Amino acid sequence: MNNASSLTSPSRTRRFRRFAQAGLTCVPLLLAGCSFFSPIPEPRGSLIEKTDYAQLVPGTSTRSDVLDLLGSPTAHATFDDNTWIYVSMITSPTPLTFPSVKKQQVVVLNFDNGGVLRKMDTLNKKNAMYVGMVGAKTPTPGTSSSILQELLGNVGRYNPMSGMSSQFGGSTGPMGGQGTGNGGAGNTLP
Repeated sequence: MNNASSLTSPSRTRRFRRFAQAGLTCVPLLLAGCSFFSPIPEPRGSLIEKTDYAQLVPGTSTRSDVLDLLGSPTAHATFDDNTWIYVSMITSPTPLTFPSVKKQQVVVLNFDNGGVLRKMDTLNKKNAMYVGMVGAKTPTPGTSSSILQELLGNVGRYNPMSGMSSQFGGSTGPMGGQGTGNGGAGNTLP
């Protein structure tokens, strides 16, 4: 019996070694397959090359020169039409959240009132300021209603005879006063 167990032991180790070698050769193939399913980077915005905006010279370049080289801007400054902003970024989609920004570039051009370029700034992802979302809820005025009130809330409010003059329809209700909607007069304060 001792002799039989010594015969199976080397065959087990050989099988284990072959299995380990097969596993080690498959791991790089599996890892290479993961890159096939990796998210594809997506360019967004005005993709501007450094060679394009390097041709702009503050003091001599004009708005028409900028339009010829870079095209129309991504945005203008909110209160200043003399500030043009070109934004470009490369994002990568991430599951269940916003896309992650891999690369970002912002070119800010300031013109004087005559349309001549005065200042040019380039910003990248390091200059970005991340703004977090606030988790608070905005209070809304009004009353809270139940599901039953939501379902049956408009029952009886539609009056198909509101345009006719009869005692059962129109702007006066059966109680003699103004009906709903105040007959088109609007709300008045006493």
